Amino acid sequence: MTTKNKLRRAAKSTEPKKKVRSAQGIKRRAAPRLMPEPARLQAALRRSIERDIAARVKAHQREVAQIRVSVRRGEQPPLTLLAHGDSWFNYPLNGNSLSLTDTDIIAHLKHMGSPPPKILNISHYGDATTDEMGLIKQERLIAALRDPNNWLTGKPDAILFSGGGDDIAGDQFCIYLDYKNSGSQGLDTTRFAGRLASIQASYLDLFLFRDQYASHVPIFGHCYDYAHPMQAHPPCVGPWMLPSLTFTGWNVQEGTQIIHDALDRFRAMLSVMAASGNDFTMVATQGTLAAGDWANELHPYPPGFQKLAKRFLTALQQRFPGRL
Repeated sequence: MTTKNKLRRAAKSTEPKKKVRSAQGIKRRAAPRLMPEPARLQAALRRSIERDIAARVKAHQREVAQIRVSVRRGEQPPLTLLAHGDSWFNYPLNGNSLSLTDTDIIAHLKHMGSPPPKILNISHYGDATTDEMGLIKQERLIAALRDPNNWLTGKPDAILFSGGGDDIAGDQFCIYLDYKNSGSQGLDTTRFAGRLASIQASYLDLFLFRDQYASHVPIFGHCYDYAHPMQAHPPCVGPWMLPSLTFTGWNVQEGTQIIHDALDRFRAMLSVMAASGNDFTMVATQGTLAAGDWANELHPYPPGFQKLAKRFLTALQQRFPGRL
């Protein structure tokens, strides 16, 4: 090979080589990452809840505006209340079937008394106390309390609270149960005390929250009622306790006593807080419902909710004589 050809080949070898784009070598553009289905459904549910609560707030504000007009005419204003809690304050079913209207305690209480109270209900079914007093829910409470269009005197006359049942019932119920073949009575009091401590912390935080954002506003809560383990449940959820009882070896009769024991301990915990200067009234709801009032393990039929609402009405009338 001549020197000239060698130089020519050397020069060519130093030139940058052109990249050949083969079908295999083409880099595909990444497809957009889709939100996992459970997360997408949760996000849609949150948006639906927020829209629902926003609609309730607007309806409540229209009622408050009308009351202001009637007060100027010399009429007695009703109590204005803020309700926050679980499915006992927000139950969109009739027993275990779909309903066009809510059937819960708040739905009935709105039509009781003379005049009936005006209640801003920002409750949502399925909430545990740790959810109800979580950051997002506290921010929602603050927004409701700070909006002057919601109240006649700058703040509600009372706060109604429903919480604790969803902390216990559900698949987690088995955590607090001993196996029947262990010789236990059913409820492990040590483990259950830990759950009660968590619920108590949520209530104590509620009292501190009230002192910060709605000072001197009394709080009314309740202790549920003696539920019965049963198979009946809405098509979307439940049962909440029977599966755990069956799993640990307890029959329905034994399970009923276990549930009563748990609820008695829950009531005792609330009673201590009610007697400790927290401006907290525990509405005595246990023993209100008959066996036939229960639609499922956690919720009564509408007439049962009405009975419970009457207990709240009595407690409010004692605290606010002549107001409803």
